[in-house]
Parts: sequence; structure tokens; C-alpha cells
Amino acid sequence: MVKVAAFAVPGDLATPTGGYAYDRRIIAELDALGWQIELSNLGDGFPRPAADTRAGALARLAALPAARPIVIDGLAFGVLPEAAQALRLSHTMVALVHHPLALETGLSAPEAASLQASERAALACARHVVATSAATARVLASDYGVPTGRLSVVEPGTDRFDARPRKGDGVVALLAVGAIVPRKGYDLLVAALARLKELPWRLVIAGDGGRSPDTLARLQADIARLGLADRIALRGAVSASELASCYASADLFVLPSRFEGYGMAFAEAIAHGLPVVATNAGAIPQTVPPDAGVLVPPDDAPALTAALRRLIENPDERDRLAAGARAAKFPSWREQGALFAQVLSKIA
Repeated sequence: MVKVAAFAVPGDLATPTGGYAYDRRIIAELDALGWQIELSNLGDGFPRPAADTRAGALARLAALPAARPIVIDGLAFGVLPEAAQALRLSHTMVALVHHPLALETGLSAPEAASLQASERAALACARHVVATSAATARVLASDYGVPTGRLSVVEPGTDRFDARPRKGDGVVALLAVGAIVPRKGYDLLVAALARLKELPWRLVIAGDGGRSPDTLARLQADIARLGLADRIALRGAVSASELASCYASADLFVLPSRFEGYGMAFAEAIAHGLPVVATNAGAIPQTVPPDAGVLVPPDDAPALTAALRRLIENPDERDRLAAGARAAKFPSWREQGALFAQVLSKIA
């Protein structure tokens, strides 16, 4: 029997974010398992699509064969409740939720309430919901009314890498990876590092600056105002090989996110043998083992500064956490692709 499914994504599947990377890798693993995957581009501008984009997305979804499962990325699905309602009886829709849209940092209270209501209504029409972490699944069950019987968790996979010896030239190389958006907490990171000017460190930020131009402009202004332009490098979106080089050259990974539905960059850093400084927001505590990182409360600048000071000043502590990172175990993409295939097979 031929196994066929569709994946509907908003915009370009090659977009350099964790959510799109998850979609790409799961599609590749499904293909390797013998699934025929039809990719459907729902258009750009999500989660705030123009009216014509919204109409086009409904038309594309309706045109897909009704008999096959349609996995719809949550960045689009959560703002398409009308389409979900129109197709709920004719199509087998699977919502893939990386993190609830209303939990994005920087939204006004009315915006967050509107997004939550929209996503809740859309999820009620899905035949099944896949969350990328147990933490996100709990939020969907408690705050979005998704029955646990219609809910599965398929975490991202993680590649394993051979940890390289660090140069140890006296300057601690810090690395942050993630799109430059308010949720990632780069403003907090720069403010914390400004209090540690007397210590030997440098920071590389690898992340797409086009998602939120205002956030990028404020970050650049903060770096200049605080006199850190010669110590913080904004690399923008980088290729996979460039990112691997960034991980290999770093001594410490730091990203004070205000929320993460999973946090693929944290898992990747740990897989490269890097100790981590992060927050205890969202799914991060389930992603970062306690013996591989230090977690602080989100938006707690003094705690972040103290954690950074401790690890910059103490190479033995970095080595201890790096050993914990090397010992950490994450599922492979092959294993997670097989789990995703099981979900599709059950509802096909």
C-alpha cells in the first residue's frame, strides 16, 4: 500500500528557523520511510496573512486529495480557523504546533487573546494535533482544549557531533543562535554582558534579522550605545556549514529566551558538547539537562549576569558542564521521523 501525505507550510520551506528545520527533517525522514509527501506552500506573511493569502491558502488546502492526511504547520493553521472549519468534514487535517502563537513575546494583550481564540478554534477542527514537546502538549490540553486522545508529542531529532577541543586562548567565545525576535531575549543578553566588560569574552549571534527589523535595529543600537560593537558580531542567517563552524568555535552557548516550544538550538549546542546558559521558560528545562547547563528565570537580568560571570570566570565549571553535554542523549531524526510516521499511519 502506497503511503501518501501532504505537508502544508507557510512560505519557503528553506526559511532558516527551527520550525521550518523541523518540517524539512521530518519530511526527509518520511520520504526515507517510503512515504510520498506532497508539499503545499500556503503563501507568505503568516501569522498575519493578507486577505488574498488567506483565501489562497484555503483554496490550496481544499484542492488537496481528501483521502490523505494533511499536516499543516501551526504558524499558518492557527490563523486559519475558517479554513479549518470548512474542511473539517472533508479532509484529514493534522495540526503541527511548534509553539502556540499567542505566546510570542511582544504581543499586546488584545493581540494575544485574538491569536489564542483563533488557534483554539482551528485546533478544534483538526483530526489530530502533533506538538513538538511535552510542555507544549500540556499547554494545548490545558489552555486550548485539545483532548489528550487527539494529541501526540514528536520532539525534534538531534544529530550527534564529535566535540572538538577548545582553543583556550583566554577569551571565552560565546554563541547565541536564533532569529532576532523579541522572544529570544537578545536585549537581555546584551544588557547582561555590558555589566561584564572587565571579563574576557566575545559573542557571536547567528540568526535571521529579517523576521523583526525593529528588533534588529534596537539590538544594533543597544550594542553601539553600550560600547560592545568590537565584542559582539551579528552574523545574520548562516548556512548549515557556517553554523557548525560557529558551534565548533564556541566555548559557551547562551540564549535567554522568554519562551521556547522546544528549543532546537539548545539541543544542537549540547550535541556539540557546549555548556548552556538559558532560562527555565517553556520546554527549555526538558531540553537542557541540569548537568549540561545553568537555567535562570526569564527576564531576570541579575541572575543572567551572575550565571555568565560564573561560567566565564571558571573554566573548570565550563568543563564540568561540557562533560554533561557530551553525555546527554537525544533522539535521532530517524527515530522521530518513525514516530511521526506512526501518527500518520494511525489516522490515515
